[in-house]
Formats: sequence, C-alpha cells, structure tokens
Amino acid sequence: MQDLKLLAQDNRGLYQLEAGEDLLGWHEVTQGSILPSFEGDATGIANMKQEERNYSHYNSYTATVASWRVLKPVYNRDICIDCQNCWVWCPDTSIISRDKQMLGIDYDHCKGCGVCVEVCPTNPKSLLMFGEHSSFEDALSQWPEKKKKEKK
Repeated sequence: MQDLKLLAQDNRGLYQLEAGEDLLGWHEVTQGSILPSFEGDATGIANMKQEERNYSHYNSYTATVASWRVLKPVYNRDICIDCQNCWVWCPDTSIISRDKQMLGIDYDHCKGCGVCVEVCPTNPKSLLMFGEHSSFEDALSQWPEKKKKEKK
C-alpha cells in the first residue's frame, strides 16, 4: 500500500478538471496573463518536497484528473526491483518515489495511459493495469506467477 502521508496536503486533488462552459480555452486567455503556481512567497521552493509546497488553485497539483481514467495501474511491492523506469517514463509524474524507491501511485493525476506497465522490466511485471473500480486486494490476488524460461 502507498504511504498516504505523501499526499497529505489539504488541497491535493481538490479540484476536478473537466470541460465546461465557464472555462476559457488557451486561445481565449489574454496574452501576458500570469497564473501563479504557488501561494505567497516561493523562495526556496525548489528545495522542498512536492507535497510540502503551497500550490495555488491554478496549479495542476491541486487538480484531479482521476475521472478520465478507465484502467488504473496497480503496483505490487513484492515484485518491484526499484529500477525507476516507471518514474522516469510516466508522462504525468504520477509515480511516487523517494530515495530511488517506488512507494506508490498518485491516482489523482494518473490518467491510466499504461506507460508505467510497458516500461516495467520485471517478470511478471510489478505494475499491471486493472479496471478502475477493481480493489487492490482483488488485483493482487489475480497477479500472474513468474514465468520460467524454457531450457534449450
């Protein structure tokens, strides 16, 4: 299971991003508009962990895209070798890793693209895609066994 303290900021995934009549498209925003990423003073922000930063309401960190997903990656700690391929290749920075150790998946920002599963080198893979509403226990109980190589 992932450490929920890593996602402990109150405004994490608070806002749902979706189409609506009151939202402006990129071509409708006034040129020179600034949407600040952080609330207040951002001095030293680069030295803070992501979950410690005070993000603004305009930042993608405070928004969730979980409703876009149909399939979700499920992570099996027992198989993971902490190679960091999933972390490097995830287009949404949804892999939670600290000190080169995979800790879990940020489901607020994961869109279910499956890139993490494709780049996983283990046999069987330590990440597999399951239906959005599958429980973690059900997913882990369906995990495939290690395939043995045939001798020639």
